[in-house]
Amino acid sequence: MALVYQSVPLNMPAVWLVLMIILLIVEGIVPGLVSIWFALGALGALLSAIVGAPLWLQVLWFLLISLVTLVLTRPLAKKYVNSRATPTNADMLIGQECIVTEAIDNVLGLGAVTVGGKIWTARTENHDVKAEVGRVMTVVRIDGVKLIVK
Repeated sequence: MALVYQSVPLNMPAVWLVLMIILLIVEGIVPGLVSIWFALGALGALLSAIVGAPLWLQVLWFLLISLVTLVLTRPLAKKYVNSRATPTNADMLIGQECIVTEAIDNVLGLGAVTVGGKIWTARTENHDVKAEVGRVMTVVRIDGVKLIVK
């Protein structure tokens, strides 16, 4: 007995509308802009489906509008929307000199420095370098609650 494939006609405006709604929900849930461009592409495809365009043209509109809006607006969105990194007072420590108050040994996970009147746990930038008490070092970055020094 042979199986006969029977095509079920899709209501393409409904398909594009559902896709657009799903993409907008994803956009609302995920922080930053991630799918708005594709939702706009789905809107373009929805409009072309409403006026009776063939499926290949609907897909072309979806891809074209998504790509154009992504290319034209992504750099602006990345600059203004997704860049919410707020510098903290701790960032001012980078580049400052510090004094080792507890010998730094990355292997044992020990070490502390004093900088700006505060004591911080510290690790050396080069993992095989140890630092003895009293040595003056420079803060190169902050990793969690530890200063990375050289």
